[in-house]
Order: sequence, then structure tokens, then C-alpha cells
Amino acid sequence: MTLIERLIRRLGAAALLLLALPGLARAAEAATQPTLGESLPLWSAIPFAGILLSIALFPLLAPHFWHHHFGKVSAFWSLLFALPFAAAYGLHQATYSLLHIVVLDYLPFILLLTGLFVIAGGIAVKGSLAGSPKVNTLILLIGTLLASWIGTTGASMLLIRPLLKSNAMRKNKMHVVIFFIFLVSNIGGALTPIGDPPLFLGYLHGVSFFWTLVHCWLPMTINALILLAVFYGLDRWLLAREGGLPANTAPTERLRVEGLPNLLLLGGVVGAVILSGMWNSHPAFLDAATGSLRGLTLLPGAHPIVLPYLNLLRDGAIVVLLLISLKITRAETRAANDFNWEPILEVAKLFAGIFITIIPALEILKAGTHGAMSVIIERVSSDASYFWAAGLLSSFLDNAPTYLTFFNTALGSLYPGLTEAQAVPLLMQHGTTLMAISCGSVFMGANTYIGNAPNFMVKSIAEQSGVKMPSFFGYMAWSVGILIPLFLLDTVLFF
Repeated sequence: MTLIERLIRRLGAAALLLLALPGLARAAEAATQPTLGESLPLWSAIPFAGILLSIALFPLLAPHFWHHHFGKVSAFWSLLFALPFAAAYGLHQATYSLLHIVVLDYLPFILLLTGLFVIAGGIAVKGSLAGSPKVNTLILLIGTLLASWIGTTGASMLLIRPLLKSNAMRKNKMHVVIFFIFLVSNIGGALTPIGDPPLFLGYLHGVSFFWTLVHCWLPMTINALILLAVFYGLDRWLLAREGGLPANTAPTERLRVEGLPNLLLLGGVVGAVILSGMWNSHPAFLDAATGSLRGLTLLPGAHPIVLPYLNLLRDGAIVVLLLISLKITRAETRAANDFNWEPILEVAKLFAGIFITIIPALEILKAGTHGAMSVIIERVSSDASYFWAAGLLSSFLDNAPTYLTFFNTALGSLYPGLTEAQAVPLLMQHGTTLMAISCGSVFMGANTYIGNAPNFMVKSIAEQSGVKMPSFFGYMAWSVGILIPLFLLDTVLFF
């Protein structure tokens, strides 16, 4: 048994006791039963913190172990939460909480991500491009504009390989990938639920499809223009230090795009998401008497879990479009993109653990001032505090579940006693608070490699192409130096 494995086993035993005992003590109380969020101890977030620290530190401290066992590490932290949680609060409560987060949040999230990843992987841009500052800036601009409409994952997978190919002869290209992550993999996705996973989760919880387009376009545009200008100046300076482009870098092969039918399939994914939002008030899908969406009851009882028929139609359409893409795309086209399943499998395994272990944090935050994080919640009240709290946690905790956390915090703090269906329209009317949560979660996902799913994928593809990417903390040196001043400007201008 290795040292790492012994540490994990001992940490698991200690955390198991910490998690189980407080809940068991509360379960034994004869007094009025508190809500789940009020009774959960802060210690119950230990597995959540553990999986996030594992993602940050294992690749540095034990890269070989992590490469072979990251799925097991994710499963370990998930079980470390689920088993004592079931022992303390009962099998029904544990089943309800796990099914709710997995069926209604994780599965739609990962299916959308997988659909965009597979379909975009069937579109290959071929031809020769010289990696000049103008060409690089143009590619970043195109990717930023596409990100909100085919997803940060779709835009990243579509353009990262042409960008790397055009810069193959450059000595300095690490900065190109870093700014690509800033803009295409994160900030560009701020305008629609298709763009970035946190906005998709907001859409699933009642935020209208075009709400972020109307409210977030100005901060997104200002941030993108500033970053593009900084990149262009930096790229010109670095190219001048290299002595300019080599003489033999003039384009020799006409640009062309293979796999064009996949563009229609990407449009189909967007259409499926939009239609599911447009139909959520149709009598065929909405029960007017209860105000709830009709669907399949997965867990009956006082608080049933219902899988809406709309979810089945939307997610089923995405799966069908994904399968069509796999069927019609030539193997040579995917081979030109070096397409493989490893990036999305890594994301699926790690995010499964993140979504499961975030359950106690979400429940505690839903409890508002009656929960274990009341001190933090009481201090997150202004729009600026929502922007920075959601953003900084998105930098390390992944932005999708972080958005959901502060979305629920805002609902509980601003509209206590109202159901989600009643409170979400009011939150949209309040405008700047939801805008702060949305922008913080999307923008600051660029601060670290773990802030957003495409960050991992882009880093992996770049390293496979021979680009020496910075370490976790080396990347943060770039983001702190460039992005944090930009986000301070956002605070002054918008929040």
C-alpha cells in the first residue's frame, strides 16, 4: 500500500466519524425536527472540499497515481459522503437527495456537455494558417462569439486544434492557449444557457433562456475586448522577441471545413434546449393545479422526485443527435481532430463526485441564516459580494455547482418562505443580483484549471500537441495578474 493510499484510508476513517456523529445526535432528538439544511453540520462538506483539493493537488504531488485512479478518488469522496449521510438521516432521505441532484442536475449537465463535445469533435478545420497576432486574435474572437451558441465546450473543441496547428512553428505559444481558456472556454459563454454549464443549471431551475443575453452582454463584451487587446499586444511583443514568423510559414493549403453536417446537429442541440424552455408552460407538460411539470415519478412520497417529460424529450434529442454525429462523421475527420473519449470521461467521473458531495453545501445554504454557514450568508448580501463569492468559489469548486449554490442562497435570502417557482421570477426581476451570480460563476471559472470543464480538456489537448502548459499554480499566476484586475473593473462598473 502506497503512502497516498494509506493517507486516503486514514482520512476516510476520520471524516466518516466526523460526518456521522453530529447527524446521528440530531436524529435522536425528540424535539421538533429541523429541516435537512438546518441539521447538517458544516463538517458534512468535508468530502466536497476533499474532492476539490484532490483535483488541485494530486496532479502535482502524485501525478502517476492520479492519472490511473482519479475515478476511484471521485468515488471515494462520494461514498464518504453518501454512507454516513444515509446512516444519519435515513435511507429515504439519502435516496431522495442523491436522485434529485443526479437525475435533475448532473445528468442533463453531462449529457449536454457530451453532446457538444462529440458533435463538435466531428467538425475538422483543415488547411494552413500562420500563427500571426492577427490570425490568433481573430480565432480567439470567433471562438468567443461562438461560445454562447455552441457552448464553451463546443467552441473549445472546434477551434483549439486549428489554433495549435497554426502556431506549431512558434516558440512562444503557451500564452495563446491560456488566453484561449480565458475567452473561449469561459468568458465567451456568458450569454445563453448553451454557453456555459452554470447558466444551463439556472435555466433548468426556471431562468428564461434569453435572460443572460439581455443582462450580461455588456460586461461580457467589455471583458472580451480588453482581453483581446491585451492578447494582441502580448502576442506581437513575444513574436518580435522570436524574430518574427519563419519565412516558410505562408499558407500553402486552402482552408476548408470537413464534417459540415455536424453544424446542423449543433443547431439541433440548441433548438432542443430552447424548445424545452418554450414548452414548459404548455398544458401537455405543466400541471396547472400544482404548478409542477408533468413527468415520471421516480421516488414517491411526501416529497416525490419527478423526472419531467420535457427533460426526457430534450435529453433524448441530444442523445439522438450525438448518435447521428457518430454515425455520419467519417473516421478520418475525427482522426484529424485526434478525437478520443478520455477528456469527457474524465470530466464525467470527476463531476459526478462534485455534484454528489455538494449536496450538504447546497442544503446548508438553502437554510439561510438557520444553517451552519449563516455567518457567510449574512455577509453575502450586496451584488458585489455575490459576484466575488460566486466567482472565487467557481475558481476552485467548479462553476456549475457553485452557481447553483449561490442561486439557492439568493432565493433563500431574498425570498424566504417562497417556493423556487415563486421566487425565480422575482430574482430575474431583481436583475443585478442574478447578473452578479451569473457573471461571477462564468467569468471566474477561468481563474484555475478546475473552474470549468473545458479548461481541463484544452490543457490536455495542448499538452498532447507538445505545448508545455503551466502547473496549476503557474496558471493561477497568469489569471491573478490579468483577470483579477479586470474583475475589479467589473465590480466598479456593474456591481
